[in-house]
Parts: sequence; C-alpha cells; structure tokens
Amino acid sequence: MNRENKNINEEANYSVGLSRIAVSETHGEDSPYFDGWKAYDENPYHELKNPLGVIQMGLAENQVSFDLVEEYMEQHSKTVNCGRNDSNFRENALFQDYHGLLSFRKGMASFMEETRGGRAKFKAERIVLTAGSTAANELLTFILANPGDSLLVPTPYYPGFDRDLSWRTGVKIIPVHCNSSNNFKITPQALESAYNKAKSMNIKVKGLLITNPSNPLGMTICRATLEEILDFATRKNIHLISDEIYSGSTFSSSEFVSIAEVLESQDYKEAERVHIVYSLSKDLGLPDFRIGTIYSYNDKVVTTARKMSSFTLISSQTQQFLASMLSDKSFTTNYVRINRERLKQRYQMMVNGLRNIGIECLEGNAGLFCWINLNSILKEATREYESEVWRLILEEVKLNVCPGSSCHCCEVGWFRVCFANMSEQTLVVALERMHGFMKRRNIRRNDSCMLS
Repeated sequence: MNRENKNINEEANYSVGLSRIAVSETHGEDSPYFDGWKAYDENPYHELKNPLGVIQMGLAENQVSFDLVEEYMEQHSKTVNCGRNDSNFRENALFQDYHGLLSFRKGMASFMEETRGGRAKFKAERIVLTAGSTAANELLTFILANPGDSLLVPTPYYPGFDRDLSWRTGVKIIPVHCNSSNNFKITPQALESAYNKAKSMNIKVKGLLITNPSNPLGMTICRATLEEILDFATRKNIHLISDEIYSGSTFSSSEFVSIAEVLESQDYKEAERVHIVYSLSKDLGLPDFRIGTIYSYNDKVVTTARKMSSFTLISSQTQQFLASMLSDKSFTTNYVRINRERLKQRYQMMVNGLRNIGIECLEGNAGLFCWINLNSILKEATREYESEVWRLILEEVKLNVCPGSSCHCCEVGWFRVCFANMSEQTLVVALERMHGFMKRRNIRRNDSCMLS
C-alpha cells in the first residue's frame, strides 16, 4: 500500500473534532427556504439567455427604486468613487474606531426619522453600526441572553431567524403561535401561552422579538397591539426587540407606528428594555452594502454592542458615501415617497394577478412580498402535502417561493411570494406560469371528481 492510499484510509477511520457550532444543525440551511435558493442559483431565469429557468420569488429584495439610487450615484460620482485624488482618501483608508463615522450615524438617524414620517426622533450617539440586520439581531441576542435562554418570536417569522438568533448564540426560539382567524395578529393570550410553555420546560425567557412591518405577512402592527406587547414585556420584565427594517417600505407612512413612537407617548418609562433593529437592505435596496444598526435606549446595551461591533464593521468608504446620500434631505424625501408608491403599485399588480387565478392573499400594507393561501389545492391539510405543492411549484412551474413551514406557521397551505426583486415583465411571466399551474390543478381535480 503506498503512502497516499494509507493516508486516505486513515482519514476515513477518524476525523479531527470540530466545535459544537460547526456540527450544529440549528443553522436551518436544510429547509425549503434555502433549498429553493440553491435551485435558483443552479438554473436562474433570464428573459433572453434562460427563459425556462427558475424565477426567484423567495428573495425579499427591493429593486423597484434602484434607478433612483443609481441616478444619485451618477450625479455625485466624486463622493462615490472616493479615489486617490479625493481629499478624504487617506482618512478613509486608515483605521477608524468602531463607533463609525459621526456623519454617517447622523445620516442614519435622519433617514430613520424620514421613514417614520418624522414622528419618532433618533440620536446619533445611540446608533451602533453592524454589517447588516443579521449581525444586529445576533449581536443583540448575545447581549441579552445566555446559551439555553430563549426569545419569544411570533409566527410566522422570517426563516433566517433560526440562524440569526440561535445558531451561534445557543439561545432558543419559543414560537408565539398566531393564526389566520384574526389575520395573524399578536394577542396577549398567545404571548402568555408561549411564555408559560417556556416556563413549563424550565427555559428562561429573556426577551420578545417582533418584526414590524412583518416578514412574511407584509402587515404593520397597530399602536394598540404595540402597547399590549410593551405592557407584556414590562410585566414579565423581559427585553423587547423591534425589527423595523421594512419601516420605509409601507405603502403609506401613516400606516406604520414605530415602537419609538409608543415609548415617546409614554415618556420613555420602559425604554431601557427596548431595542430597535434597522438596516438599509430593504428600504434603500442595498443588501450587499451590509448596513445595519442597533438603536437601544439602554446605555449598557449601547456600550456593549459598540464593543462587540468590532467583529462586524462597515468600511469607512461605504459610510462616507452613504452619509452624503442620507444627509441629502431632498433625495431621501423624494426617494421614500416614490418607493412607497412603486411598492404599492407592484403589490396591487401581484394581488390582482393572483386573485384572477383564484389565489387569495392576506391583505397587506407593507413589505416586498405577499402571504398567499394555497390551502385549497392541498390534498390534505398536512405539512407533507404543503411540501409537495412547494416542490411542484419549484420543479415544474420553476418558481421559487417560500412555504409557511419555513416560517414556522402553525397553519398549513400558506406561502410567502416576493414581487419587488424583479422587473414587471418577469412578474408577468411568473403570474402566467402560476396561472398555468392552477389551471392544470383544477383540471386534475375535476377529472378526479368525475371518476369518483
């Protein structure tokens, strides 16, 4: 036996051990949510080059107003390029502390106020910068909870939370089950039930995380419900994280109420337990710029988050460019207004197209997606048949959508379908494909009824 074969055999007999995180299955990558992405990556749709490919409707990305950002970049090319002749080149190239550029933090505070219609105020000194909202949510979880503790999260929720909140932190997610009888509204009863379930399992609850507007529902949380949620967190003496990354993607600014507004109306009495997560990935359509923020009313959380943010910094060049953009009031006001109008128009196009083929959607007022009900085409109301329909849509119809099971929805038959990450022409193709799928399903059903 030669040395090479001997080494191969020895490696087959044992392997070097890895950490618990490395071998953990809590990342969630084996879910349909990620499987659909892989299928798209292997066979992406292109109008000319690959018209039979998979259309990506599982990615919540905002491309409807990207032309406005591109126009700004063209008009401010010197700021964007930040080349060697730029007077700030040396400053941006050398080390910056993890507080980030003050000009950028001021710009972020200003834009957060803009997306909330000016009804909430934010201070630059309370903004902690992170490389996207994924890092912000994980960083907050590290700060607020210990391994083995838990966070309450209302369902259905963003599939990535399994990774963001649990994978590396060791913190458990306790689902707060909401249902369609009241349009998946978060109720005091549902919160109490989830809290008591954790208590019965001897799991300490350290916080409650909400998304407002909701991903995947595409709905905002009303002020009365937010007040109930804050009251619940106060009574249980736990933290409240409000993920508001779609706050500028509501179809009207008046339809969104930030937890910051509720705190202000109550003279910030319980503010120290409240933390807001925001990013520019959705509202401004810049996901790969990796811009996230934590805004906390708790001094200790701000200090600790700033220390930990050294693991998830944003480049100074990116900060400088965006500081200029976010501080340009004429640009941000115009962008937010047009973006809301375009998202509403695209949403209506999606909803009307689906209703024309017999598919109902939860009535939404925000976000980049629809929450659609395909329960009527399931053979039985089970996860197995929901998975079967998802796979048919992916493999035969060539549409990547996200099944409710990936969002931990307690009811079967719901799917999240994104509409803002493609052109209108591609959306028309997607709706035509869905129409053909529903037509074939109805023909099969009628044939089955005739045979029986």
